[in-house]
Amino acid sequence: MKDKPLILITNDDGVNAKGIKELTECLRDLGDLVVFAPDGPRSGMSSAITSLIPVTYTLLKEEPGVRIYSCSGAPVDCVKLAVNNILDRKPDLLVSGINHGGNMAVCVHYSGTMGAAIEGCILDIPSIGISLTDYTEGAGFGECCRWGRKLARCVLREGLPAGTYLNLNIPPVSHVKDIKVCRQAAGRFINEYMQSENAAGDPVYWLTGCFDNAKPIHPENDTLALDAGYASLVPCRIDVTDYDFMQKLHLILKD
Repeated sequence: MKDKPLILITNDDGVNAKGIKELTECLRDLGDLVVFAPDGPRSGMSSAITSLIPVTYTLLKEEPGVRIYSCSGAPVDCVKLAVNNILDRKPDLLVSGINHGGNMAVCVHYSGTMGAAIEGCILDIPSIGISLTDYTEGAGFGECCRWGRKLARCVLREGLPAGTYLNLNIPPVSHVKDIKVCRQAAGRFINEYMQSENAAGDPVYWLTGCFDNAKPIHPENDTLALDAGYASLVPCRIDVTDYDFMQKLHLILKD
């Protein structure tokens, strides 16, 4: 597996999820593929790592051009273990997804799908996270595969700037109008928990909520593009330093 580009595929929905299976099929002819994904759902794990117990993996399937592994850890564990201990060379591309649910706006900070893409970027691998903004059980991933494959080909050809990774979200429509390069929507989730009770009558809380765009809403944000039937593509950076505020902060501290 050295004559073609090496593509590492992972996710946070688990190695048996529909999204990662369809992603693997649509990328088959672009390079040699190694799927290294959690053994079950790990949604919402962001950049979590496993540090208190050992991480294990199992080779599930091997055929020409594709190897599939299951890992006991989080999405970031999958990337770290694959790159540091399993692969014999650094991947030319990392693709995380296809996530069954959107990762637009501030979701990039919570998502295990995007946590894996962030880790790939930290390891200097051009990295993409792909998500479908549809949570229904029978969601179709066809448009995700179409645009994800197109983006993967572009990144393999052109690369990405050091420290930059891509967040691609696809709306739940039969045909995406086009792709828009966007900025991340500002805002936060509201009404985040639904109260219920367990069998003993004690209160329990289920994570729910909805995203509330901060006003004024920027016309180029990703949520507006998705609502209009476009795929949104947000270039993100590892470096979170607020350079504009640095000098002002120096002055404040001198007072």
